Amino acid sequence: MFLKPLKIKDCKIEIGLWIKALRKQEKLSQQELADKLNVSRLTIQNVESGKNFTIDTMLKVLLHFDKMTELHQFILERRSEQETITSLY
Repeated sequence: MFLKPLKIKDCKIEIGLWIKALRKQEKLSQQELADKLNVSRLTIQNVESGKNFTIDTMLKVLLHFDKMTELHQFILERRSEQETITSLY
């Protein structure tokens, strides 16, 4: 069985849905979150719908929801795995 390659758009949609779930869990409107992050409501709407957003905006949102440490740990673990792979060359 072959898996379809993951597209950037698919990943952005999943990030957006995760952020939307975090926002709803805190019972914040898009406008309230935007105000807390000093961005526009449209920016939050774009992130949540998987439209173009910057990594800075995504990290700002994750920092607000206290998910930066979790993301950082994930990245460190993946990097560590890559660094321990012995090259054949």
